[in-house]
Amino acid sequence: MNKTVIVDYEAGNIRSVANMLTFLNVPFEITSDKNKILQADRIIFPGQGHFAQAMENLQKKGLIEVIKECCNKNIPFLGICIGLQILFEKSEEAPSVSGLGIFKGEVKRFKSGKIPQVGWNKVIPAKNSNVNEDYFYFVNSYYVEPQDENIISSYCDYNGKFCSSVRKNNITAVQFHPEKSSLAGLKFFKNWLGYNYGR
Repeated sequence: MNKTVIVDYEAGNIRSVANMLTFLNVPFEITSDKNKILQADRIIFPGQGHFAQAMENLQKKGLIEVIKECCNKNIPFLGICIGLQILFEKSEEAPSVSGLGIFKGEVKRFKSGKIPQVGWNKVIPAKNSNVNEDYFYFVNSYYVEPQDENIISSYCDYNGKFCSSVRKNNITAVQFHPEKSSLAGLKFFKNWLGYNYGR
């Protein structure tokens, strides 16, 4: 049986991801156990909240090096929202706090428009994409700005174009919330999982 793990580092929105996997009949476990995470067949790294708090929680649970190791292995890895942002080196939300540094670049705050962006927005795939062109649900005040534009897998527009997802090797990470994105999110998860679990 393929084992999907949702990383529990006390970030928000874990339950919504669990509900989506339950709907898809995907066996999963929510855990902060290092060995279980390292032995998983797929890893989902969700989150909603503050950059500094997320990094502090990872530090407390001893998961920083574990997540880095998982990202460097050939294990399918999905980061969502804060789970995307902390893969980068730093964020304007917490300038003194280092991210995981899996990708070079930083997290920037929107400079105009209503902040946070809350609601549906159209995602446009880039050449490196495993995301369909569709409307997805966002709740974000910040967005990632990768140094290497080749890892960008989709864009979105919110008073200007911004990166809405990245993809490199085994890593897929998205700013939007596929678990809250109705049929578009369902299709996204099915594509990422690469399996039909009966729905």
